[in-house]
Amino acid sequence: MKKYNEILKELREDSDLKQETIANHLKITKQQYSLYETGKREFKVKHIIELCKFYNVSADYILGLSKKQ
Repeated sequence: MKKYNEILKELREDSDLKQETIANHLKITKQQYSLYETGKREFKVKHIIELCKFYNVSADYILGLSKKQ
């Protein structure tokens, strides 16, 4: 089972977006987002919610609890 940071990285790459773009959307630094994506720092719930809306996917999908988007 994939970890949520891996799923978010795949979503970003599949959308041809840079880390900086997502970081700006979340109003955080690129460095902070990079730590999230590499799993060195856990995502805040408010950021997961915002990314669900951004990618139009469920929280269960991002968290690796469902294969359905």
